Amino acid sequence: VQLQASGGGLVQAGGCLRLSCAASGRTFRWSSMGWFRQAPGKEREFVAGTNWAASSTLYSDSVRGRFTIPRDNAKNTVYLQMNNLKPEDTAVYYCAADGDDYGPPRPNEYDYWGQGTEVTVSS
Repeated sequence: VQLQASGGGLVQAGGCLRLSCAASGRTFRWSSMGWFRQAPGKEREFVAGTNWAASSTLYSDSVRGRFTIPRDNAKNTVYLQMNNLKPEDTAVYYCAADGDDYGPPRPNEYDYWGQGTEVTVSS
């Protein structure tokens, strides 16, 4: 099982980026998936989560209203659309997937993790 995150890069404050997380090895179309990030010198933190149907989502207070977490189950892919980026969004972003089906979006207890993609927001 592999989760491949991509789409990171350097962007100016106020800009946008779209991260992708493509899963292979098994389907996650019925699983909750999430995004986390880890800034230099800080612990990893939850960013956003979605249930299998994208009918229920969860966001951290720091990104709510700026980030969304759409998914394409036919492509076994989840995205993180990041708008109005701020320098404090600078971090390595990781995607994660729940090993169980039909669970709710949640800030913890994920079973599979991607390798991370780096996002740098300049002021």
